[in-house]
Amino acid sequence: MDNTKTRIITAAMKAVRRYGLEGVRIQNISEFAEISPGAIYRYFDSKDQLMVECFTYVDKQAAEIFEDFKLEPPAMITDPVGTVKSLWQPYFRFWVMHPDETVFYHRFRDSAFFPEYDKSRDVSYFETFIDMVHAFKNVFPGLQRINQDLLWLHVLTCTVLYAKYVVEGVLPDNQDTEDTVFQLLTTGLGGYLKREKSVR
Repeated sequence: MDNTKTRIITAAMKAVRRYGLEGVRIQNISEFAEISPGAIYRYFDSKDQLMVECFTYVDKQAAEIFEDFKLEPPAMITDPVGTVKSLWQPYFRFWVMHPDETVFYHRFRDSAFFPEYDKSRDVSYFETFIDMVHAFKNVFPGLQRINQDLLWLHVLTCTVLYAKYVVEGVLPDNQDTEDTVFQLLTTGLGGYLKREKSVR
């Protein structure tokens, strides 16, 4: 991607983090990018197009996390939760380590514009991850009984939301936060609603 275009996209996400998705203006973005508003329009027809390009840019970065990951079938059977965590952990850390991208991504997905856009967007760059999901479904057919839209909305939305809370300082950036978020995502409150044996 052209360096100037990347600079504009990076600046746009910074500007959205400061001014909000609705409040941000091309002028704000140009100030962060240190180029003229006219230069931005040479790359993007409108603010809406720029926002879509920002989303695709960061979504592809997140998808790349899974490209080098190798699923081990024996581990999937003997330690399925551990295998899921080894997939989820770098995804969660990606968002924690990219504050501007995280806040932008959350706001864009939460916008009134997103549902219609989501119906037609190309997600072929998530092919590797989708293949992994199919592998899990083959080993654990029970996963297919879950409403798939609900399942992935739960995992994706909650992961990014908790990461946003970390980058905004609402939650501490430590191992305990990471472990608790994963526990809530995978087992919910049921994982905690167990009586512990008293130690005598």
